[in-house]
Amino acid sequence: MGLMPRIQDYVKIALLTGFLGGAMTLGAGAQVPDDDKVVAIVNGHEIKISEVRMATDDIIGQLPDLPPKLRYPFVVEFLVERHLMAQLAVKEGIADTDEYKRRLALYQAKALRDAYFFQKIRPQVTDEEIKAAYDSESAKVAQTERVRARHILLGTEKEATDILARLKAGEKFEELAKKYSLDGSKDYGGDLGYFTAPEMVAEFSKAAFALKVGEVSQPVKTDFGWHVIKIEDRKLGAAQPFDQVKSAIRNVLLRKKVQETMDELRKTAKVEVLDEDLKKYAAEVEKKRRAMVDQRNGVVAQPPAEGEGDTGGKGDLQIPEQ
Repeated sequence: MGLMPRIQDYVKIALLTGFLGGAMTLGAGAQVPDDDKVVAIVNGHEIKISEVRMATDDIIGQLPDLPPKLRYPFVVEFLVERHLMAQLAVKEGIADTDEYKRRLALYQAKALRDAYFFQKIRPQVTDEEIKAAYDSESAKVAQTERVRARHILLGTEKEATDILARLKAGEKFEELAKKYSLDGSKDYGGDLGYFTAPEMVAEFSKAAFALKVGEVSQPVKTDFGWHVIKIEDRKLGAAQPFDQVKSAIRNVLLRKKVQETMDELRKTAKVEVLDEDLKKYAAEVEKKRRAMVDQRNGVVAQPPAEGEGDTGGKGDLQIPEQ
């Protein structure tokens, strides 16, 4: 074994030092030098910092949860072992096989796609755009009222009316919820925590948000049954600190940029799907997607006619055998 520990040793080190289990950020604080110097040589092949950075982006989801100071040497050792295996493959003639050529074509497309993303799309999302998106969403959150409520779910209106009478007689809401509610929240005295109006069915939200703190509703009917609702607290939303959500906002904006690019490409691209099962599956997915869009826009989508969207009873689409 060389001077560097093997890959599995990094996992052991992290476990022994208690590093596993924390969140790992993409490349942040990875303690990788800025200059593109050679950091290792594998039988004549130079591994440079640029390759380390690209490998980190490529395998980020497969990396163990290592701290920054261990992540850099981990990726270098990963590349050392990758090149050793690749050199062995060349020596044994693998590079001349059809299997290798098929994989090469696949990875070449991936490499081009990734290069386009990092060179053309990623720079489009600036810190200023991220901050603007944060400010916009923060303003919306700050204006969104939330209530904390308890409820007792019952099967009939009479049962709900009887519960109201017992509450007026002085019995505790929490105790009645634990004893009579049909909802899983009964174990918590009917406590639903904080929620916004869109998070609950319309009838429930309308009644809940009309109450003052401490007030109890009249029986409210929904598709779930009859509810008696009590409001415990009301407050406006509060956004998370910018530094905690900056990375997540960047990813959302990047996905949007990628989708916009793909939408433009599809307008002029000629894409032919030849597999008949795949055609049926794609049509079904598109129909569901359009129904979801219509629903969001307030359009009532009509259910498909009998037999439409049927994939022939195959369930999930299977990749054909060669």
